[in-house]
Amino acid sequence: MKQLALDTQSFEKLRSRNCLYVDKTEVIHRMITDGRIYFLSRPRRFGKSLLVSTLEAIFQGKKNLFEGLYIYDKWDWEQQYPVIIIDWTKINHSTPKEMKESLVLCLKKIAENYQIILEAKSAIDYFSDLIEALHKKTGKDVVILIDEYDKPITAHLSDSNLKAFQTAIHDFYQVIKGADEFLKLVFLTGVSRFSGLSIFSALNNPQDITLQEEYAAICGYTQEELESNFSEHIDRAAEYLNMTGEETLEQIRYWYNGYTWDGKTAIYNPFSTMKFFQNRRFTDYWFRSGTPTFLMDMIRSRNRSDAVLEPIVVDEKIFDGYDPAGTGEISLLFQTGYLTIKKMELIGGFARYTLGVPNMEVKEALVEHLLSAYSENNIETIHSMIPKIQSQIYEGKTAALEQSLRSLLAHIPNNLHVENESYYHSLFLFLMATLGFDIQGEVLTNIGRIDAVWRQAGLTVVAEIKYSAKKKIDNLLNSAMRQIRKRKYYETYLNDTKVMLMAIAFTEKEIKCRMSRI
Repeated sequence: MKQLALDTQSFEKLRSRNCLYVDKTEVIHRMITDGRIYFLSRPRRFGKSLLVSTLEAIFQGKKNLFEGLYIYDKWDWEQQYPVIIIDWTKINHSTPKEMKESLVLCLKKIAENYQIILEAKSAIDYFSDLIEALHKKTGKDVVILIDEYDKPITAHLSDSNLKAFQTAIHDFYQVIKGADEFLKLVFLTGVSRFSGLSIFSALNNPQDITLQEEYAAICGYTQEELESNFSEHIDRAAEYLNMTGEETLEQIRYWYNGYTWDGKTAIYNPFSTMKFFQNRRFTDYWFRSGTPTFLMDMIRSRNRSDAVLEPIVVDEKIFDGYDPAGTGEISLLFQTGYLTIKKMELIGGFARYTLGVPNMEVKEALVEHLLSAYSENNIETIHSMIPKIQSQIYEGKTAALEQSLRSLLAHIPNNLHVENESYYHSLFLFLMATLGFDIQGEVLTNIGRIDAVWRQAGLTVVAEIKYSAKKKIDNLLNSAMRQIRKRKYYETYLNDTKVMLMAIAFTEKEIKCRMSRI
């Protein structure tokens, strides 16, 4: 059983140690023979750095590393090219000045590896001189590989230095456009595509392969790749979990599959999948490796619970983040991997996309963190409260549930209390999603609109939520329950095992609830 390469994104180290590598060289071969300048967006920890490292090994002619892989007998290994790799995760970008100095050091190290001495002082001049010097010394065109190109921008989205970073990066990439005659290939990866930066025009408008069907599986694993490459790991996990191989595969799919960039090809998260095979436990490996607090705060401040609880239909422009400082929450959620394409359809020649949360790993962790953000409780507090609230709902213990809800909301500062019913709808939708309920918000019936229906095996909760800063809370509560019964919102669900009616009322400082079984 081959070792899992969780500790390295170096293709050379991975192959030298005989670690498991899912062969992506067929699609890589197609890419490097069909064009010259490419851009690929994928979420963090999705294999972008390994892809860049693989390209480096190909162009440096390291044939022995590719034995047994698709490209082995299809590439001219005698043709070796000079390679410039800029990994922005290794560039100091604390300030624009430090970023420029760090870039010079990075380029100087590459020059030294090729025994080239340059006198240029600025990062821009050094980059330009290095490209030309490499071409002159080797007689070969230069390969430029840029990993996480947008790192300095995404790290400073709310920073006063953002514009300075944008200008510096644009000017740096402008060098590539001027050096076109010396270039074999330019390949950039990143999380976001910020078209408003003019970076892409500075690069001669690279081919964006992010959503192209033929490159949908260039990172991550397809179902076929998972089953053929990880068969021994699947068997080992199944034995450990006391499950059949089929049951294990289904759970792995449920937790870690579901990403698509063409609406067709389902992809497994490579980081989470390998972490599962290492630990043989289902949990949110990818999410906990980098929780985006600013995104949680953005969803709360704009009250966009629909962005993560319901499928959203968008057009293609949503994927083009025009301005870093003004990029919307839907675009950011997609680019960062918390939403993915569930369906793509052409309507009148225009692409229409349905976005949704990719899998259970992301859904479970996302709703927990959003419940934490909405209620101002930490995750540990949320975890401790969930089993208690779940049993109170199942057993219809109104007084106990009321007390738990008061505790849940007690941490919300007064200045965050919103005089808006939809805020409290969102909070309770996240609560019920965290409890494992399937969420249906604002369900239309033939006689009205139900605020929320929460369904789980053996239980359906039909809820009405009322908020008023002025009305008495008992009057609100009575009104909510009366509305459910008068309009018979529950009739659709009478064939379910158990139906619970729930009325919830808020005022500025008080909360009450009432439950009734049907």
